[in-house]
Amino acid sequence: MANTAPRRLQSYVYGAWTAGQGEGQPLLDAATGEPVALIDSKGLDFAEVLDYGRSVAGPELRAMSFHERAGMLKALGIALMEKKEEFYAESFRTGATRADGWVDIEGGIGTMFAFASKGRRELPNTRVLTDGDVEPLSKDSSFSAQHIYTPLQGVAVHINAFNFPIWGMLEKISPTFLAGVPCIVKPASQTAYLTELMVRRIVETGLLPEGALQLISGSVGDLLDHVTGQDVVTFTGSAWTGQKLKAGRAIIANSVRFTMEADSLNASILGPDAAPGTPEFDLFVKEVAREMTVKAGQKCTAIRRVIAPRDHVGALIEALRDRLDKTALGLPGEEATRMGPLASLDQLKEVRERIQDLLADAEIVAGNPDDVRLSSGDPEKGAFLNPVLLYAQNPFAATKVHEVEAFGPVSTVLPYDSIEEAIELAKLGKGSLVSSIFTDDPKVAEEVVIGVAPLHGRVLIGNRRSAKTSTGHGSPLAGLVHGGPGRAGGGEEMGGMRGVKHYMQRTAVQGTPRLLSAVTGRWVEGADAGGEGEHPFRKSLAQLRIGDQLITAKRQITQEDVEHFARFTGDTFYAHMDEAAAKANPFFDDRVAHGYLIVSFAAGLFVEPNPGPVLANYGVDDLRFMTPVYFGDTLQVRLTCKEINPRDNAEHGEVRWDCQVTNQKGEVVAQYDVLTMVAKTWPMTETHATPQ
Repeated sequence: MANTAPRRLQSYVYGAWTAGQGEGQPLLDAATGEPVALIDSKGLDFAEVLDYGRSVAGPELRAMSFHERAGMLKALGIALMEKKEEFYAESFRTGATRADGWVDIEGGIGTMFAFASKGRRELPNTRVLTDGDVEPLSKDSSFSAQHIYTPLQGVAVHINAFNFPIWGMLEKISPTFLAGVPCIVKPASQTAYLTELMVRRIVETGLLPEGALQLISGSVGDLLDHVTGQDVVTFTGSAWTGQKLKAGRAIIANSVRFTMEADSLNASILGPDAAPGTPEFDLFVKEVAREMTVKAGQKCTAIRRVIAPRDHVGALIEALRDRLDKTALGLPGEEATRMGPLASLDQLKEVRERIQDLLADAEIVAGNPDDVRLSSGDPEKGAFLNPVLLYAQNPFAATKVHEVEAFGPVSTVLPYDSIEEAIELAKLGKGSLVSSIFTDDPKVAEEVVIGVAPLHGRVLIGNRRSAKTSTGHGSPLAGLVHGGPGRAGGGEEMGGMRGVKHYMQRTAVQGTPRLLSAVTGRWVEGADAGGEGEHPFRKSLAQLRIGDQLITAKRQITQEDVEHFARFTGDTFYAHMDEAAAKANPFFDDRVAHGYLIVSFAAGLFVEPNPGPVLANYGVDDLRFMTPVYFGDTLQVRLTCKEINPRDNAEHGEVRWDCQVTNQKGEVVAQYDVLTMVAKTWPMTETHATPQ
């Protein structure tokens, strides 16, 4: 790369790009040592930064529905993906190869897309999220309670690590925005120039409300002294720093939510059945080598402890040594390079010091931290380090291997003599983000997963059958929790909608059903119902209202109905066909109607058959059969519009109907939700076939 003057990074605060007032700390290219940027945040008013996010962006984000925020994330992801080559070019300076950059850049944008999609599919098109069922608090349904989630009215402060300057930001801001909370991002200085570039491109899109995303390039100063109980702080980095921040006066005094992802001595276990020559052994070797070399081992989920049967250790070390020796270390932009440098010379020094710590318990069996072998680049200028594999012969007598993390291409092999020992070794990490077990034995998988799960946020089972589809030991996914107990920080991120709720407050709301329905935008038992006259299936979304209700005609169930249904469907279960056997059943007094016959007859009672705004029935939720139906019983249906979710950029929406089937005594025999697609207007602007 050509020598250019380092640019001065700026912070994006109070609606403008602002440079620090100090000289600036120089940031160097990880591979060449050339200056890339200067970083400094001196002179910023951090209390004002917080207030700006709360007062300017907060109200606007909270005014949007979940679907509108999801649409915003999707549009932002599309815009960023179009700029990805610009991010890749800058990513090389961090020491990341093209493959490493893919994890950070496209992996980060993909996480944003995942939250956008899940938000649209799993959340209602409302501003309030209900949690669980309505809790009846009176016999006559006049007083009930509902738990709800609403967005916190502060900001989320995201303090991120250097290893993933893009993914680390996007995986946090995506669920935060979906929840309706503005963000302040503070990237680690070493690679902040890549984060700053992406934030610039995000701001340029104009897709976010003003103040929704602010960036601090440099120290956060006294920012955490001004947080309140409505703010959230997340931290990714060393345990020492995280614990210091978590003990801050304002964080403790205001009970500020603080999520920490810290040191993690992740373990991967080779099962006793996975002997050399088995697919699991080969997969294990490949996975360990990959986790040591991707991002030069600078991953919070990388495998630090390699736990293997003592009888297989020799073959394992030989196979790993052979694979690691073939890893081409060099300039990250070179096509032949398979592993780039560490993020900085300071990081190189740190990793070498941690290797020396590990040597108190282990010996080096592959690689040499003092002998750098390159395919390209200058070992004197770049932060290069070849992979280093260690072996601790007596792992239970060792301490450093279970306490010290060398945050680079470094792993230690630990032998075990029984599966119980393997589990105990994994647990000596005192809490990790992830562990994995490579086995094809169901009993081994069961014992290991149950044994290690309490100390891990995620456990991967690897074997021959998932080899082509597995996402691997070290890949956090948007739909899965990312975090771990104990040493790993005790935090939890992502996990699909679980991660969104971290930025919301759960509240129990008590009141009459009518007012609860007004708060939640969802009909509940006992709330007002109406719409008499026109069949609700004749109403488009523009006409339909929550609480519109249909009380159907009645239908008597006969023996002929039940026997015909049994012959037609093949469901001749004894309770429907054999009187003596049915009476011997403790739940029935006689032969009973099929549950699905009840659902079918209910549909026949409430469906309006003519072409209209109801386009399709796409499912049934929470179906329960509550009272047996006998020959001669009479059924009636009450169908109530429960929830309406218009789809953005579509001519239809989703409607959830509360369906209650009762008998002649008024007893509920079946209860469920019917899910339909309904046109926004009718007739629709385009010709559509009527679904059957």
